[in-house]
Amino acid sequence: MTKAIYFDCFSGASGDMILGALLDLGISVATLKSELAKLKVGNFTLAAEKTVKRNISATQLEVRTGHEHVCRNILDIEKIIQESELSPGVKAQATRIFSRLGEAEAKVHGTSLEKVHFHEVGAVDAIVDIVGACIGLELLGVAQVLASPLNLGKGLVHGSHGILPIPAPATAELLQAVPVYSNEAEGELVTPTGAAILSTLCRQFGDFPPMKIQRIGYGAGTRDLPDRPNVLRVFLGELAEPAGQGKLTGPVDSVIVIEANIDDMNPQIFGPLQEKILELGAVDFYTCPVQMKKNRPGTLLSVVAPIELLETLSRVLFEETTTIGVRYYEAGRRVLERQVEQIEIEWGSVSVKLSKLDGKIVNFAPEFDDCQRLAMKEGVPVKWIQARVTQQFMNRHGLPKV
Repeated sequence: MTKAIYFDCFSGASGDMILGALLDLGISVATLKSELAKLKVGNFTLAAEKTVKRNISATQLEVRTGHEHVCRNILDIEKIIQESELSPGVKAQATRIFSRLGEAEAKVHGTSLEKVHFHEVGAVDAIVDIVGACIGLELLGVAQVLASPLNLGKGLVHGSHGILPIPAPATAELLQAVPVYSNEAEGELVTPTGAAILSTLCRQFGDFPPMKIQRIGYGAGTRDLPDRPNVLRVFLGELAEPAGQGKLTGPVDSVIVIEANIDDMNPQIFGPLQEKILELGAVDFYTCPVQMKKNRPGTLLSVVAPIELLETLSRVLFEETTTIGVRYYEAGRRVLERQVEQIEIEWGSVSVKLSKLDGKIVNFAPEFDDCQRLAMKEGVPVKWIQARVTQQFMNRHGLPKV
């Protein structure tokens, strides 16, 4: 089963509503504060309290910053995130959200990403909302983010650039290809921060998915709406397996595949590049020889990684290789249940990686580095170590002799 969260956006979505809803699911405020303290972003406090919006109890979050008035560009914000002690996954997701937000602002204002100053979006409360949402999803163990169509509201909104139509231009830019509607409710229901978080992290917008619901949370907005509760409802649970999957029980998830064709780079670079890419969290890195245009021999470089690492790994490929463009696509992935066991033999301990299908062992392999270490220490061939570990593992699990 895949752990998923579904955002029911019948009253829109904002950064504080998203984070409030995640807290309402049961995340500890103390734990969230502890994680956010890893950001070197100045003084701020979180105030989370229960409120009632049209007879629905919800968590209302307020980020108190002492009236900070700071304009930051994307490089400032990325530096704050990357220099923190947050997990690599949170850093990657938060950076990806801010990059998309910056690209939207740059397009609206006809300037470059580096010259965009975020004004309200660069304030501490927005950084806390975005990074906090990424932290919350990681704490909940969410693998897939889904959402309903977004209710935008209508009318005008006051921003740092004056009076703007709803949706604000940056919000509209972010929500291209996302299903939206307006139920004639006055005011801005989807903020740029809310649009950036959901449009970046959601794999799908639509009707409620087949799901085994585990918990439900409500995040409150600051206003009171005349015709509905101003809350964001979230459902946490496990997605039902797609029909026709038989008895396969391994987890199902999605990955991003990033590719580049390279024909003008020193091949010695591929080694350290592979180490860096895998250290950042990619699940696979491989190269294949290809014949490129003008009959030039080249290399097809492929990286398989969690979706949230797209921006981070693309930047590494641009910085570390000679490519001037990468392509990427989302791919489904089914993996077997994986475990690691320690096997003791007369020469020492060796890790064995094993995988199971429906609870039954179908693959196992002694860790080569462990076997090589013992072989060098004891002066015996590596193949002897491997054979002895295999024998002991099969005896332990009662596997048939081969």
